[in-house]
Amino acid sequence: MLICRYHHILFIHCNEGSLSRSQCFVSGRMRPLRDAQLGAFTFFASALPHDVCGSNGLPLTPNSIKILGRFQILKTITHPRLCQYVDISRGKHERLIVVAEHFESSLRDFQKQGKTASPEKVLQIAFEVLEGLEFMNKHGMVHRALSAHNVLMDCKGNVKLAKFGLYHMTDHGADVDFPIGYPSYLAPEVIAQGSFHPSDPSHDEAPLPSGPKTDVWSLGVLLFELCAGRRLLQNIDISERLKFILTLGCMDDIVTVLAEEHGCLDTIKELPENVLELLRKCLTFLPSKRPTPAELLRDPVFSEVSCLYTPFQKPVSLFSSSLRCAHLELPEDISDLCKDDDEDYLSERAIDEVYHLWCLAGGDLEKELTIKEIIQSKPPICTLPNFVLEDGESFGQGRDRSFLLDDTTVTLSLCQLRNRLKDVAGEAYYPLLEDEQSSLPQSNSSNELSATVTLPLIIRERDTEYQLIRIILFDRLLKAYPYKKNLVWKEARVDIPPLVRGLAWAALLGIEGDIQAKYETIDKDTPIPTDRQIEVDIPRCHQYDELLSSPQGHIKFRRVLKAWVVSHPDLVYWQGLDSLCAPFLYLNFNNEALAYACMSAFIPKYLYNFFLKDNSHVIQEYLTVFSQMISFHDPELSNHLNEIGFIPDLYAIPWFLTMFTHVFPLHKIFHLWDTLLLGNSSFPFCIGVAILQQLRDRLLANGFNECILLFSDLPEIDIERCVRESINLFCWTPKSATYRQHAQPPKVAGDNGFGKTTTYYSSDYQDMPKTDLSREPLALCDLKAEVSPRISAEDLIDLCELSLTGPTKRTKAGKPKIVAVDIRSQEDFSRGHISGSINIPFSAAFSPDGELVQCPATGILQNYRGRVIVVISHAMKSAAMFAAHMVKVNFPRVCILDGGINKLKPTGILTVPSPQI
Repeated sequence: MLICRYHHILFIHCNEGSLSRSQCFVSGRMRPLRDAQLGAFTFFASALPHDVCGSNGLPLTPNSIKILGRFQILKTITHPRLCQYVDISRGKHERLIVVAEHFESSLRDFQKQGKTASPEKVLQIAFEVLEGLEFMNKHGMVHRALSAHNVLMDCKGNVKLAKFGLYHMTDHGADVDFPIGYPSYLAPEVIAQGSFHPSDPSHDEAPLPSGPKTDVWSLGVLLFELCAGRRLLQNIDISERLKFILTLGCMDDIVTVLAEEHGCLDTIKELPENVLELLRKCLTFLPSKRPTPAELLRDPVFSEVSCLYTPFQKPVSLFSSSLRCAHLELPEDISDLCKDDDEDYLSERAIDEVYHLWCLAGGDLEKELTIKEIIQSKPPICTLPNFVLEDGESFGQGRDRSFLLDDTTVTLSLCQLRNRLKDVAGEAYYPLLEDEQSSLPQSNSSNELSATVTLPLIIRERDTEYQLIRIILFDRLLKAYPYKKNLVWKEARVDIPPLVRGLAWAALLGIEGDIQAKYETIDKDTPIPTDRQIEVDIPRCHQYDELLSSPQGHIKFRRVLKAWVVSHPDLVYWQGLDSLCAPFLYLNFNNEALAYACMSAFIPKYLYNFFLKDNSHVIQEYLTVFSQMISFHDPELSNHLNEIGFIPDLYAIPWFLTMFTHVFPLHKIFHLWDTLLLGNSSFPFCIGVAILQQLRDRLLANGFNECILLFSDLPEIDIERCVRESINLFCWTPKSATYRQHAQPPKVAGDNGFGKTTTYYSSDYQDMPKTDLSREPLALCDLKAEVSPRISAEDLIDLCELSLTGPTKRTKAGKPKIVAVDIRSQEDFSRGHISGSINIPFSAAFSPDGELVQCPATGILQNYRGRVIVVISHAMKSAAMFAAHMVKVNFPRVCILDGGINKLKPTGILTVPSPQI
């Protein structure tokens, strides 16, 4: 097993050329858990009045939703000195629960011991705290809640700043009813502003947000406490504390005054001069004279300390112009790899991955907080602010403000998760991507995992063990992207783990290069005429989702949509583009560039020219081909819908213009698009037919009005069944049957991902090089006149394997999948025909006035029902009429040879029967 893991490390270095084990996360993923724990804390957002609407007439966005949207960017801030934010959960009554990296040890432990820290330790802590503060400042954030219990220490004694995002996510405290920060540590300028809340009528305007220098003062107080071995201002009333801090502005040497006030002047005087100088610079009363964290880091006071630290370098993004390479970390003695049999493999996984698995293993945030009595259950009647009896007497009380923020962080136990994964062998955490993996020892649960693959997708996505294996595998493949792109496609055929869906979709769409640089060059700020329509559409697009309905979600929606409109001047914004954007934005909420890149790659592939200013010819051709697909796969349903006049124009335009995102909620779209992205541009036709077939019984039993009502409120659709049937329909559809002259121009063709057994049907006909045997473009009026689709001569030759000496393609029952029906006269048929074709002369099957005649020859076709029937003639009109009558009598899978028998004559594949002796 350990040799296998060593092989894994070398494999990453040599074949993936990207990341060492020390950097085992890609763009969008978080750092490993290591010795950290998962912690959770909770607070309440301010409640808004229910009878007030915004300027647009819509209800006000709850403050908890605003906080949830702002929180997302915190998940991308990864630095060794900052605790990694993982997730936020929204509960009842505006409750929010935040999950983040956590450590049990903090600077509070020093204070409890009552000991003073050494000067070296003080400088180390000061430098590391400033490193974290500087990194936050680069992202436009300040801590504002710096205190002893929020400066955590890892097992090596290094600083980890916690709760640094509380000030940012609450909009500088505007969305909560409690102040951000602790009076003992707040800077004088913060105290002088006083408390503020938007609903308070005594304040005309909000104070300016705190700047980076406020954290420097808080750091100075922390360092002073470490040097003095005691907490400051703890034995006096809070109002007296504030007055004392404000009076410090009159003092020349604040450090000396604080030391005298707390009886530790001798201790402070004994400090080295560089430590005293640091304290004086941090505890500078006037903000204008106080240094910023960045300035203080480069101060000579840290000249001896800074050389001990390597500057932090953010890992290279998966989609960038930089090489994804790193130093390969291996022990000097390779045998050391064999000494860690008891290694905790789970701790090597990313923090967000561990949390995701913790939730799958039964983790419940509210339950954990309730057990620790952070969340206290009360009878419902006691949670009401007040209630009024019939006589008008009012009872009750306001919310207890002391419970708005509980500063306690609860450690989430991983015991249940570890127990769930105890049977997963170590090899599973370091999978090989080559043929060697077949010889690896199997885990005790390998049989169970094999059985899990056959279960419904929704069950697989909730299986802890299965998801661990899949996430690890995809993580390896995505690190090796684009070199392992084919393997990404192969594994995506099975399923895509929800945790890595965003990056997996980007890989399937072929996103490469420096997408961020390209996105930044697009002007997303200059007003354009489309702005008004975008502003109207966004508040109606998937607003049931908390993330997309947040103000941050609206801002990102606007920027991505505007970037697409500006960067595609030949196209226009049509309603529905916002729905197309929603899945990509949701999955890449913190990476607008990737959301834009995915949408820009998706639209040309599946919706080429749909967003032209005049797209009527594109839409009409698309709907006509869809109508032919319904006739091809379900002629009975097609006949009924045509008889009542319920044509695709009445219901299918929103389907295809938004690729079903306007029809289904996001959780269904994810499963649908997991398969759609593996298919070519014709796969949406099969999805549309599969949806109709789920509604088949109701459609056949109803008339026009009932069908209109049915589609105005679409019934529940089983997406997994829809996907399964779509693939089956796709495999039965000849590739040229869905040819559209307004589809995307040819590009390099490739396997679409449905496996070798269906390779023929998976390549996109639009990408095939055009020859004399290819389908010819057809005028829209002529296309609409034909009920059945046409297929090309090369399609027919390939299906019948006429150029091969082996047997024809056969079904599982041993019968060919295709049968050619030649409707020319017997005389013409005898002069040359396709080998194995059936001759049913048109004149024998139809009367001169075009009516179908019951003759023995037409009965022969009953034996071939269910196969692909290709009608061949020398006149396209007669072939179309024959095919239309076959559809009318409910023959499925009927198509027409484009160009007729004349297309095949130059090929030399026509056979002439030998004369009988």
